[in-house]
Amino acid sequence: MKLSGAQILMEVFKEEKVDTVFGYPGGFVLNIYDELYKASHWLRHIITSHEQGAAHAADGYARATGRTGVVIATSGPGATNLVTGIATAFMDSTPMVAITGNVPCTFIGRDSFQEVDITGITMSVTKHNYMVKDVTRLAETLRNAFEIAVSGRPGPVLVDIPKDVQIAECDFIPKAKEVALPLKAPDNQALEQAADLIASSKRPFLYAGGGVVAAGAGDELVTLAETIGAPIGTSIMGLSAVDHDHPLFLGMTGMHGRYAATQAMDRSDLIIAVGSRFSDRATGNKIEFSKNRKVLHIDIDPAEIGKNIPAYVSLVADVKATLIALNACGLQKSDPAWICEVKELTAAPDNHLAMDKSRLNPEMVVKAVNQRFAPDCPVITDVGQHQMWTAQYYSFHKPRTFITSGGLGTMGFGLGAAIGACIGTGMKKTVLFTGDGSFHMNMNELATAVTHHLPLIVVVLNNSVLGLVRQWQTMFFGRRYSNTTLNRATDFVLLAQAFGAKGFRLDSIDKLESVLDKAFQLSGPVVIDARIHRDEKVLPMIPPNGTIRDMIVRG
Repeated sequence: MKLSGAQILMEVFKEEKVDTVFGYPGGFVLNIYDELYKASHWLRHIITSHEQGAAHAADGYARATGRTGVVIATSGPGATNLVTGIATAFMDSTPMVAITGNVPCTFIGRDSFQEVDITGITMSVTKHNYMVKDVTRLAETLRNAFEIAVSGRPGPVLVDIPKDVQIAECDFIPKAKEVALPLKAPDNQALEQAADLIASSKRPFLYAGGGVVAAGAGDELVTLAETIGAPIGTSIMGLSAVDHDHPLFLGMTGMHGRYAATQAMDRSDLIIAVGSRFSDRATGNKIEFSKNRKVLHIDIDPAEIGKNIPAYVSLVADVKATLIALNACGLQKSDPAWICEVKELTAAPDNHLAMDKSRLNPEMVVKAVNQRFAPDCPVITDVGQHQMWTAQYYSFHKPRTFITSGGLGTMGFGLGAAIGACIGTGMKKTVLFTGDGSFHMNMNELATAVTHHLPLIVVVLNNSVLGLVRQWQTMFFGRRYSNTTLNRATDFVLLAQAFGAKGFRLDSIDKLESVLDKAFQLSGPVVIDARIHRDEKVLPMIPPNGTIRDMIVRG
């Protein structure tokens, strides 16, 4: 049957079982949007307030569901507005397909209205990208895009479709859904070396990254930890891979990691890194980090092996398959004294995390929200102090319930991502922890949440400053607060009402329970303006390029 390029796009969406797309219409995707209109009985389109919000929504949808997120934008500024969202997905290995329109092929290279080389712009932040100039190649290209997005290490793929290709017709032959390329199995020789290395270790430590969440390998990780008697720490992206209440789980490690987790990692003689890339925020001084211990690195991406930290043994394979194979190797428990030592660390009070309990503080707010949320509900953050406080104080029990921008650190990510996660999980109650700085960046997406009556609670930890940057200025720049004191006059309660949401002001401890109770009784979007002190700090903190010996535990 003969179909236009725009119709072919809908047919491939159907093949790939896409049920939701996010986007914003424009002149050079009008043909696509006309077909979206005709497909509205089976394909839901969510129009956001800005293309960046649409990209973050597709990202949040993918992280919450494990399915590929899809975003559509027109050419020129519509396409360039996607770039931050695509880069965010790329850094955190989120499967996404971005569809952009462009000027007709005969106009390309002539500085036409709203023409931009979006494939050139996004080359470094996509797994692959395409410009399709021949309609007969469109179906194959789109199928490849979906396959690449989920194969191996997931990530975003962009397909740029000029307007004349959307209009042109060709024969279309339906095809079954593309599946990911076969998962790479672990090499038997490397597996034996890994098993021998674990067997020779007395103080093993399991370090889980976002790859464990992506692979759905949390249970296999726990089995390995229980078998060999190893505590578990995670990167920020690895949070939710393991139930917070598991006795071997110590929490997040790294610059702002939990004290016990970071200490245990430092005392180990073997770090078994699973699906983690050893970023600078996770390791501090990389030379010191590698001293006196060996590293077994398990990752599906060979580029990550040895990139930041040397690996004594590496397994380049699917994380889940590798852990299953390791668990079948007949491994034995490590030195029992090691777990006793770890238990002593975890039993010690977290005095370094203590905040002033005489005033409303972030710990109180995060824990009070946590008490009211079901364990399978999505928790989203923007980027800053509130992100670290959420990572420290919130107890995650189910995988894919913690969604944050870990690699790129994108302020303004949260509201779009929360919208996508909420929609992807079937309208589950969703919470966004954000700061006044981050919220100001993309608060326009509150209109999207209101339009779709999403059960979304936005908790703004409002300190009128750029808190994490101010913390660095306090500690390392002689308290010279250059452009981090915002003191904006925005009234978030009135702002919420103006958008059609509900707003509450939370400015004292005695209001905490009543405000949250009221907010949780509502079915639509809610904004809570939680006023906290501007000098609350995220502690502990290992300074940039520092070591555990440099850890700051007091404000």
